[in-house]
Amino acid sequence: MKKASVIVVIMLAASLLLSIGACAEELKFAAILKTLANPHWVAMKKGYEEEAARQGITVEVFAVTSEGNIQEQLQLFETVLQKEYDGIAFSPITPVNLIPTVVKANKAGIPVVNVDEGVEQSALAAAGGKIGAFIRTDNFAIGQKAADFVASQLPDGGKVAIIEGMAGNTSGDARRDGFQEKLMTYSGFEIVASQPGDWDRIKALDVATNIMNRNEDLAAIYCANDTMALGAVQAVNNAKREVMVVGTDGIDEAVEAVKSGEMAATIAQDPYAMGVTAVQTLQKLIKGEEVEFDMLVPSKLITK
Repeated sequence: MKKASVIVVIMLAASLLLSIGACAEELKFAAILKTLANPHWVAMKKGYEEEAARQGITVEVFAVTSEGNIQEQLQLFETVLQKEYDGIAFSPITPVNLIPTVVKANKAGIPVVNVDEGVEQSALAAAGGKIGAFIRTDNFAIGQKAADFVASQLPDGGKVAIIEGMAGNTSGDARRDGFQEKLMTYSGFEIVASQPGDWDRIKALDVATNIMNRNEDLAAIYCANDTMALGAVQAVNNAKREVMVVGTDGIDEAVEAVKSGEMAATIAQDPYAMGVTAVQTLQKLIKGEEVEFDMLVPSKLITK
């Protein structure tokens, strides 16, 4: 082969490699979370970013200031749609607040995956929308694990309270329902209260205080997330009572509270793995590969 031909071949090969690299760099995803005020969502953000970095693509993670800003999250999704993203992952604050923007993403041909907090599938279908996959933890099973643990610690039963998430929130409702249903299979238990804490530490502190004031023999409190559980722990400490507190999520502060004995247990999710799975799933959808629609990320019980 002549020298000139060799140079041409080398140049073509280099051009092909650059082209492949450029395609990978051009691939860009958006991830819309609830908030970054909760360590659960911070861990998920890390999962998105680190997996994207491993794959040589770009992901931009967005969140609103608090888990109650429903309209702000909708506007955030609207803004994301004005930019050029190849795929979008989203975790809605309520089961229906992001349905209009999911439908718009569908019409624009942008693959979307639902992560952790579920969108209402029947309402989405009625609006003419769809998602490529739902990546989640089995929240009903989380509630059941919490109930099994409480029952194991209170063999004679007792009065128990639940601090729920935001009213109407899919994951919070599933955790509450799983806990209630499973606890009632054990004898001697009475659920004396089940009230929303809106995923907020201070509100949960107030709710737990009020419940304890009305129930002097309260034995346990189950909280639908660890932020509220830590508020309940503070309420128990303030009242100088011995009430078992069980949380959900497995955030670092809650795990430390379990180690110190202030919390009895937490049911840990794996939000990092959810973020990783979302990136991988969007890549497959863009390539036209088949993906499992309902993807479950396991949870685990953490005790002292």
